[in-house]
Amino acid sequence: MATMVTFQAHPDDECITCGGVMRSAADAGHRVVLVVATRGEHGEIVPGVLDEGETLAERRVKETHAAADVLGVARVEFLGYVDSGMVDTETNGAAGSFWSADVEEAAERLADILREEDAEVLTCYDRIGGYGHPDHIQVHRVGRRAGEIAGTPRVYEATSNRDEFRRMVEMARQSGEEVPDLDSEAFGSPESVLTTRVDVTPWLAAKREAMRAHRSQIADDSFFLALPDDRFALAFGTEWFIRVDGDPAHREDTLFPAEDSRREP
Repeated sequence: MATMVTFQAHPDDECITCGGVMRSAADAGHRVVLVVATRGEHGEIVPGVLDEGETLAERRVKETHAAADVLGVARVEFLGYVDSGMVDTETNGAAGSFWSADVEEAAERLADILREEDAEVLTCYDRIGGYGHPDHIQVHRVGRRAGEIAGTPRVYEATSNRDEFRRMVEMARQSGEEVPDLDSEAFGSPESVLTTRVDVTPWLAAKREAMRAHRSQIADDSFFLALPDDRFALAFGTEWFIRVDGDPAHREDTLFPAEDSRREP
């Protein structure tokens, strides 16, 4: 059995981007370690969730551990940086923010965990951090560098399938649904560079339950939780990755070498 370390920017990112592979890995007997760069101090708060005197950071740490239990995580670590906030906000450059952190120093912190765990697999994000958030871009930079420092054999960038999203939007429009104008170039990666497609539909219930654990960020009537089951499966039933040394022409369907069954796309 192997150890997978999944590196995330904020609490709740883990269940959205990698919740399926985390739960499936745990069910297969692998060790799953969650490392979060920040405590999500600058997230928008769902009204009425925080207890009196409770800070958002305190709540989000609790929520992370609750979601981790759902996803079968054996260890949770926070790197200790502060949420940088959305792009071009004054919090980006604040002292202690992840965006302003020295990449080499942050990568050494993560590499210490990778070496301690003798990790076989590391996940971070793609080069635009999925959708351009400063902390997500920094996770890409720090994660890639930490994998190099620690010599982690299999490094994956979690992403979304930009072309599949376009097809889903077009299908919705053709069926008469009202779809907002979205810049598909602003998130995810083109299908041509994706090396790994993991079907996580058997673990969608756990993925949704983990999302529900993040009550300060994901309201019950949010997009994530309000979707009917079939639409939720369509949106979140596949998790996509770019393996650092992978070949898109021979797409994988797992992150783990012992289960590696490469297949033509």
